[in-house]
Amino acid sequence: MDEWMTIRRRVLVEGVSKRQVLRETGMHWTTLEKILAHGEPPGYQRRREPEKPKIGPFLGWIAEVLKADPMAPRKQRHTALKIWQRLRDELGFTGKYTIVKDAVRQLKRRQQEVFLPLVHRPGEAQADFGQALVRMAGALRKVFFFVMALPYSDAFFVMAFERECTESFWEGHVRAFAFFGGVPRRIAYDNTRVAAAKILGSRARSITRGFAQLVSHYLFDYHFCLVRRANEKGVVEGTVKFARLNFFVPVPQVRDFDELNAWLLERCRDDLGRRLRGQTTTKERLLVEDRAAFLPQTADHLDAQLPRRSHQRPVRVRPVGQQPDRPGKPTSNEHERLGRHLVPRPELAPRAGLLRPVERHPEGQRHPRPRPDLHDHRQHHPVVAPDIPRTRPRRVVEVKSGPEDATSPLRRQRVVQHER
Repeated sequence: MDEWMTIRRRVLVEGVSKRQVLRETGMHWTTLEKILAHGEPPGYQRRREPEKPKIGPFLGWIAEVLKADPMAPRKQRHTALKIWQRLRDELGFTGKYTIVKDAVRQLKRRQQEVFLPLVHRPGEAQADFGQALVRMAGALRKVFFFVMALPYSDAFFVMAFERECTESFWEGHVRAFAFFGGVPRRIAYDNTRVAAAKILGSRARSITRGFAQLVSHYLFDYHFCLVRRANEKGVVEGTVKFARLNFFVPVPQVRDFDELNAWLLERCRDDLGRRLRGQTTTKERLLVEDRAAFLPQTADHLDAQLPRRSHQRPVRVRPVGQQPDRPGKPTSNEHERLGRHLVPRPELAPRAGLLRPVERHPEGQRHPRPRPDLHDHRQHHPVVAPDIPRTRPRRVVEVKSGPEDATSPLRRQRVVQHER
């Protein structure tokens, strides 16, 4: 190696001619060209793959079998022994098991997925939701906590919510931007339905209206991971696990979400003073470099309350005593459905006292049993009539004497029958 380095320095740096080096060393011209072309001895290199007369004609068949194996159940896939047995019985292979095993190992190594280390630049973020159990007001319940992490500084923000929805998604971003002191230039997400309405391709997504409003307000760039490839945002995945094991163990006992989120915010602030292994400074100092790469912060903050849109269809409820309408015939509804509740229409308020919805009751109490004769089968929404008398309707049936009874005159008889 010393002679290799000396020859390269003399020719490439000092300007000694190649002919002089050849006269002094006595080496061949091709050897000198190899020394000047490589910084270190390249070693022996094959010009072509060695021939495999036994297994060579069957390598294509083996590759097809291994390519189709992922479609089979995991515990019913081909092993090297089974491939050798099929080659022997079906294709007349005369070789031994060892060369088949070596060929299968090489083919699997070529098909194996390769992972590259990710480079995290300042000003980038990753976001995700996690789940945990807390004891709130004495009752054990599940909460969803929003996590946003900055891979460069490893600073993170955690906030708990009642559910994973657009409102909590918005508020988590707004609070995280305020905690970090700016808006990241690029945020990576998984394929959550809150942000991605439809998957159009490997990277193409049709985003939801709420997520589009969030992006349009803060103007950050978003990135969706491939399906079932959570390793593309591994920092926030690890942060979700870290938060669950360190902030929710043992199970927190709080009064409400305000107390829980105040405690989580203190834990996030305390974590900024921690120094990770392999880093020379704390997270708080690295966060300064992240903030320098953030987007210019907007003057106003996004309101986390979504505008209410009245898009529910009115439910048709038949008042007591009214005959069913013919199919397709419109009727004047005395009640409208808003969400899951029935409310009287303002213009028909004087007439809307006949029906009312079944009220929700606290957990543990039974709901009142609805009247079966007032159940609206079209909308499956039970209603009750509190002011209707409980008497059954009566009808009058006219009965005449038969012609065989000649002695008795015609008479009218009132028969009271109750409808079932």
